[in-house]
Amino acid sequence: MLSMEVNMVQYDCPYIDTTADYDITFFTKQWDFNAAKEMLETRIMATGATSQELDRGLDALRDHPNMRNFELLRRKGEKALIRSQIGETSAMEAIRENNGYITGPFEVRDGSEMWRVGFDSEDVSQTALSDLDRHNDFTVESRESVDLEDYYDVLQNIEVAGDFLDQCRELSRVESETLTKAVEEGYFTRPREANLSTLADEFDISKTAVSKNLRRGQRKILGEVVDAIEAVEQEQNYGRQP
Repeated sequence: MLSMEVNMVQYDCPYIDTTADYDITFFTKQWDFNAAKEMLETRIMATGATSQELDRGLDALRDHPNMRNFELLRRKGEKALIRSQIGETSAMEAIRENNGYITGPFEVRDGSEMWRVGFDSEDVSQTALSDLDRHNDFTVESRESVDLEDYYDVLQNIEVAGDFLDQCRELSRVESETLTKAVEEGYFTRPREANLSTLADEFDISKTAVSKNLRRGQRKILGEVVDAIEAVEQEQNYGRQP
């Protein structure tokens, strides 16, 4: 199996067109393709820079010529969950006709879309990329061959990995930025290369505030880490059984 990440610019995709014109992003890992109708249905999360920008982006998405059906499921502030159906794009056709398959979620922002796709062989992937190049602009961000054991490991632990990623997305911007800066500055190294005072200066807040942000972020992430450890231990114990 060959797995790759492709940064795609499609010229017939409603989501890409919308993010090119408005400060809005889309993310989904739930989709269903109807081959008979040549239509992709998704439940997709939309996030606007502001509530007003979300309104403008959703209006533009609803009115896009390649949008077949649009339904707002839930909305809160600058976030919304929508159900949408779009016509098959040329990129989707190129992947399908070369027996490609989706291996990860779609992310759409700033006029491009990150695809995570797999192919059964290198030759097939090259043909697919050649077909993609006819009507789309893209950059292959990464590619790797996955052997049978690694692929099995991914399938066995995909739910755990998904839960961990979902929890990462639950981090607030402040929590995410604080954890990232703490790692970059060496707060978690031994001996420490940074302390609370260092981080407080970085964000121009008090040591108490930065400590609270760190604890909240760590509490969210570490719970999923423990679950992942337990899942790995269960798998190892199962493998040792006679």
